[in-house]
Amino acid sequence: MSISLIGWGRFASAPGQRITVPAPSTDAGSPWLWDMLTGEVANLASVGFDRIQLPPASKAQGGDGAGCDGYGVYDPRDLGTKNQQGSIPTRYGTAESLRRLVATAHHYGLAVDLDLVLHQLIGGNNATYTYLGADGKTLNGRGAMHPGCFRKTATGKGTQPEDAVPVPSDDFAFGDEKVYQHSNPANHTINDALDYGDWLFRTTGADGARIDDTKGLWAPFVSRFMAQGAMANKPFYSEYFDGNPANLNWWATSPPISSRSGVEDFNIHFAIQTACNNLYARALDGAGYSQWNPGLAYGFVDNPDTDTSPGQQVITSKLLGYAYLHTISCRQVLIYGKDYFSDATWPGAYGLKPLIDNLIYINRTFAYGNQTTRWVDNSVIVIERDGNGGEVGTSPGLLTALNFDTYNRRQITCATSFGANVQLHDYTGHHPDIWTDGRGNATFTIPSNAYAGGQSYLCFSHANADKPITHQPRRTTQVFFGAPDLDIPPATFGGWQSIAESTCRKTRP
Repeated sequence: MSISLIGWGRFASAPGQRITVPAPSTDAGSPWLWDMLTGEVANLASVGFDRIQLPPASKAQGGDGAGCDGYGVYDPRDLGTKNQQGSIPTRYGTAESLRRLVATAHHYGLAVDLDLVLHQLIGGNNATYTYLGADGKTLNGRGAMHPGCFRKTATGKGTQPEDAVPVPSDDFAFGDEKVYQHSNPANHTINDALDYGDWLFRTTGADGARIDDTKGLWAPFVSRFMAQGAMANKPFYSEYFDGNPANLNWWATSPPISSRSGVEDFNIHFAIQTACNNLYARALDGAGYSQWNPGLAYGFVDNPDTDTSPGQQVITSKLLGYAYLHTISCRQVLIYGKDYFSDATWPGAYGLKPLIDNLIYINRTFAYGNQTTRWVDNSVIVIERDGNGGEVGTSPGLLTALNFDTYNRRQITCATSFGANVQLHDYTGHHPDIWTDGRGNATFTIPSNAYAGGQSYLCFSHANADKPITHQPRRTTQVFFGAPDLDIPPATFGGWQSIAESTCRKTRP
């Protein structure tokens, strides 16, 4: 299992509008996000994270303004180098600070995932997009788009029919929606997206990506994108917003995707929401696409969308959701930065870092092997991982017990796979050591979920089974492309500009 930080968040401003992370353009004294995360990567690696999920890095409509979270993409190839949409930096910083973040993360053994918005553009003039080139003056930038690149809608300026997307009823108009199947001229948008993706991964050195809004994208294009150029060897997961695990499985495993991309596990999110908000443990029993196909499931408690969407948030007992998520089997656990960081780091954040750090350690050390529900009733669920499939000799397994009852402690006796007369330690520090009985059963008392604070969980494994968290540093290669229609001019020699496009590689330790 991989553990990734969703490295940004949305916050409510005084009037109640959603803004993205604090930034110096709107919050005096705040760092750019890319620089803030660069300062955090050493600690993230030390506690057991192995990836960071970034927000969209391209220049959005509104530049570096408070609400410019990146999903309203204006110029995909402007990573914070061009004076467009009222600023040179994006909401998150400059291209140089983004590259520095990727290289520093790699030095500490963390992979970096981008967030790719391929569905729409926003900010053009009547569905016409022209961009500044490398000289910062001429509108010759690569990736120009016109009405034939976009879907025709009642309010939009595009001219083309909707692509054959997976769920047309959920393909909501947002800005100018690109068409890939029906582009006029044919293949214009596909070829541009393939060129953009190859450039983006090579110039940043990033390791993988989330693909936004795949319900509104033509699946053959998504498949082709993931197979092209620098993307061909990268891991991807997709936002296919659906709470039905059968629908998630259909999209992820059927042609043309054919298991090439994982999916965000909205089913487990909504199960956690039900369990935590309604204090109902049974909602977690067997829940999640992770129970169908753990190798493609990317589980999360909350993310920037659900946390700020009425009816979707986990509003109470959130730590019980994280304890559950760090126990079950899935491809990746996504930890929302707004849950993780403190209010001192991000004003308005929830400050669960010390407790989540402990759960990350427990996951990294013990959460391996087959998953079994050992006890479930309306208030309590106990889940075991039996240790099979972990590192040989280092994975004794994990028994996690959650109590949603806000008034009562619960004493539970349940079967385990630890064996008879084995000393077990609670690695959360909430319970003294226990011993299994002659039949391998464990008896323990789970604290009450007082004030719905969510700290009523226990995580047992073999006593004295601690091990250190390690990471493997690696080098980073970033390619700088010199071309009149990109963000860096071609190389010059003796005052004369080279005719050929130039390419420079920069390798960082």
